[in-house]
Formats: sequence, structure tokens, C-alpha cells
Amino acid sequence: MNQENIHPINDLLLKREDKESVLKQKGNVFWLCGLSGSGKSTLAIQLEKDLHQAGIHSLVLDGDNLRNSLNKDLGFSDNDREENIRRVSEMAKILVTNGLLVIATFITPRKKFREQAKEIIGGDFFHEIYIKASLQKCESRDIKGLYAKEIKGGVENLTGKKSSFEEPINPWMTIDTEFEKQTESSQKLFDAIFNKVKI
Repeated sequence: MNQENIHPINDLLLKREDKESVLKQKGNVFWLCGLSGSGKSTLAIQLEKDLHQAGIHSLVLDGDNLRNSLNKDLGFSDNDREENIRRVSEMAKILVTNGLLVIATFITPRKKFREQAKEIIGGDFFHEIYIKASLQKCESRDIKGLYAKEIKGGVENLTGKKSSFEEPINPWMTIDTEFEKQTESSQKLFDAIFNKVKI
């Protein structure tokens, strides 16, 4: 066999820049973290719609959806939460390497989990966004009914209650949904991300 005809597969693949030039956008991961009920999923869904209208192709990786599919074998211990984030981060890395914009919505309660995601995805492409709201506010919303279930003993290790949430110290962006209207938060989020990814 002629060794001159053998090339490492990475040398033959299209580069990230090639795909980004076709999509006219820069691949990035925007990681929305915060308590259940803080508004992560609501903002992510609206952001995807707003970006679509602006010609930016994005997709949402949502904690609830992936817990019913890719990560359905995982519980809510710290070890399982860490594995949950590891799997999602590896998936996000593949997507962003192909020029896609990923909106990840995960409680991600520990600083080490967020650092793990950043390390896997790459610091230049990982943007931590803290969706901030107090536990009291999230409990009053209780959109998914988790806090009510926790009181009755139906939910174990609910973040903010029996399991703590470590607030991000220096996130890329903070959205305070307790004191901002949803439209205001959505616009702020869209403006920051559009300016970051549009070519």
C-alpha cells in the first residue's frame, strides 16, 4: 500500500470555518443555568424563534427533554448530574464544531459542573448565562409543579431545597427574571447573542 495516499481523517474533513461561512454564523454554546422555575426554558424557546427570524440557525438542548431520552438512565445525585452535564457537553461540542448555535438549558447547580462543560466545549465557544430568580419566586411560579411535589416527598434532591445551587460568580451574562419582564429579558438575550454570532 502506498503510504503517501494515507491521510489522517481530520485532514480530510471540512473545517469549522468552512461550515460557518455557509451558515453565515459562528458556532457557539450559550449555557443557561439557574433554578427550576427561573425561566430558562421559556427564554430559550423564545430565543430560538427570534434567532430563526433573524436568519440564525440554532437549537435548544433542554434538560427535561434529554432526561427523557439520552439521559433517562440518570438520577439526581451529584454523580448523575455530573454525568448528565458531561454527555450534553460532548453533544454540544459536536454541534458547535459544525457551526451551529446551541442553547443549553440546564440547572447546572455546581460550579464544577459548569467548569466541566466549559472545558469540554472549549472556553472560546462556551458562554455561561445565569438566569437569576430567588427560590421564593421560583416556588411561587412552580410551572412544572416540582416544588409542590417536593413538599409531598415526591421529588428527591430538588435544587434550591435539599440540594444547593452555587451561584455563578462571573458569568458571561446575567438575566434577572425576578425583576424584568419576559419581553425585556428576551430582547436583552437576543441582542447579546446575535451580535456575538452573526457573520
